[in-house]
Amino acid sequence: MRSVSIFPHQVEELQDILIPMADGVRLAARVWLPEGAEQQPVPAILEYIPYRIRDLTRNRDDLNHPYFAGHGYASVRVDIRGSGDSEGVLTDEYTQEELNDGVAIIAWLAEQPWCDGNVGMIGISWGGFNGLQIAALQPPALKAVVTVCSTDDRYADDVHYMGGCMLLDNLSWASVMFAANSCPPDPEVVGEGWRHLWLERLKGSGLWLERWSTHQHRDDYWKHGSICEDYSQVRCPIYAVSGWADGYSNAVFRLLANLSGPRKGLVGPWSHRYPHLGEAGPAIGFLQECLRWWDYWLKGQDTGIMDEPMLRAWMMESMPPARRYETRPGRWVAESLWPPRRDDSLCYGLAEGRLSDVEEPSEGAELTLCSPLRTGLMAGKWCSYADGPDLAGDQRSDDAGSLVFDSEILDEPLEILGAPRLTLELAVDRPTAMLAARLNDVQADGAVTRVTYALLNLNHRDGHEHPRSLEPGKRYSVSFALNEVGQVFSAGNRVRLALSTSYWPLAWPPPEPVTMTVYGAGCRLELPVRRRQAGDEQLPAFAEPIGSVRDDNEVLEPSSYAWHITQDLERHSFTLDVEDADGVYRVAETGTVVEKRGRERYTAVDDDFQSARGETEWVLGFKRGEWQVRTFTHTEMEADAEKFTIRASIEAQEQDRTVFRDSWDITVPREQV
Repeated sequence: MRSVSIFPHQVEELQDILIPMADGVRLAARVWLPEGAEQQPVPAILEYIPYRIRDLTRNRDDLNHPYFAGHGYASVRVDIRGSGDSEGVLTDEYTQEELNDGVAIIAWLAEQPWCDGNVGMIGISWGGFNGLQIAALQPPALKAVVTVCSTDDRYADDVHYMGGCMLLDNLSWASVMFAANSCPPDPEVVGEGWRHLWLERLKGSGLWLERWSTHQHRDDYWKHGSICEDYSQVRCPIYAVSGWADGYSNAVFRLLANLSGPRKGLVGPWSHRYPHLGEAGPAIGFLQECLRWWDYWLKGQDTGIMDEPMLRAWMMESMPPARRYETRPGRWVAESLWPPRRDDSLCYGLAEGRLSDVEEPSEGAELTLCSPLRTGLMAGKWCSYADGPDLAGDQRSDDAGSLVFDSEILDEPLEILGAPRLTLELAVDRPTAMLAARLNDVQADGAVTRVTYALLNLNHRDGHEHPRSLEPGKRYSVSFALNEVGQVFSAGNRVRLALSTSYWPLAWPPPEPVTMTVYGAGCRLELPVRRRQAGDEQLPAFAEPIGSVRDDNEVLEPSSYAWHITQDLERHSFTLDVEDADGVYRVAETGTVVEKRGRERYTAVDDDFQSARGETEWVLGFKRGEWQVRTFTHTEMEADAEKFTIRASIEAQEQDRTVFRDSWDITVPREQV
């Protein structure tokens, strides 16, 4: 990515701004303005997240926001209540208080002398979520949103649950926020009251993992903040963006299909990153693309962006499996509408070991599987950050514990764009069971690349609100979509469907091993074929990725991100260890030394499904002169047939002296998960 420092407008920065809320709480902000904005007001762009503007996101903020300011916008980054240098306590994701504060921030921005009354929102992940959620509240000054790597459905398509199965990222992400919520505000910003604000957070934030694990079905807790409950509430223009390696690409397609107002979608090969920082590459000039969007909707300039196709997506070429890609070869394709007005689906039947012609009789195909618990060790992380080997690896070892169905060798490339759909007729021998379905690309040399997948808790076969136990031995017909994808299967390769009854440690396993029988006569796999279109070749190229010049942090200890899978042959156990550390660095502008280290461990013993266990720990530290603080958080989670058990602890230190300590030892009833 190229750094630039010369813009159409000189940029002024206002640091340590405190925005007042109605209850007296003040929220910390950084503001970048084009020179002369107070004499000639400009639109404002808001990013609103809980990740510490003064240190943890400073580098990224300095990359993005001065660029918008240099092109004639007031660009504003605000820490959510109870995070960073904002006052108050953060008690959960996307609370009504957070959303109300967001509405108040937008009103405050619109009233500033440097703002012309028009406001846009941009954000990735949390900031993408609340951009959609605040849009649904319809604040008058909010005129457009760019939402990156977000979702419209907090239960069915978020970090907590997938297909009614509890994801291990539920534990992982809860642990990240457990650590983040333990951090103090900076005395240079908030003054002598920083210790009081810190202790308020430590005492009041709570253990979010307990709440997320308690709400195991789609109830009112998850419906709050899920704009899919009523898409009509979102009326301002939405630009939805994600990447195929991210956990949130499905939402782009639902938003395009269900919103009624102006909307665009963009899906690249990227992981959970802004596209100008995109890994796997190629990265694009995303800030320039955003500027075209803002100029159109906030300044009324005809940039041509709304004359272009509704959706642009990266069609990934077939590649050997890898835990990390520098780039994903492919090409951009476009659709004027989504869903497209065509039906080019390819339908396969399921015969023994084969994806068959749907007309082929298969009444005799009754296939049984009982997957080993370790089926899923090559699954990678639910949401890739592309910092290391967190993508799905070679699927041959997971396929060994699965039922697999292969197509004939392809004599020409097969291209799909959209969500494959699977219909199965099956029976199981337990009242609670899960199914993992993977669409794989079998290379000519036998290596297997996962293309897309889905999970389904079979107790949720009729919906996520009111799951029902299975009757052992009874035949059921289930139909569900796999994750959206754009993929080319090369000539000479095979298409593979793989089915398993475990997918650990990506998802929590059922209480006991499950034997499943699949009846081929009632099974279908539908692939959303996309024929090559002449218009794809005429698509305008994206600009090169650029960003503002920024001061790089001084690295004192390097970052590290690593995955290790080990097997203990004596104890019959297997373990996934994840190291996730930003190391130690000094923030150039403030002089603050930041320490950030995390570890995760997921273990199980042989095929004892109740031995599955997750453990995480985080250390966060900040120091500058006499100000020296560190926090330590630790979380463990395990389950038996009736309950989840969660143990957690937190310790906060100031200059190596413990100032706060707390612990939790709780059980959560297991409700058909």
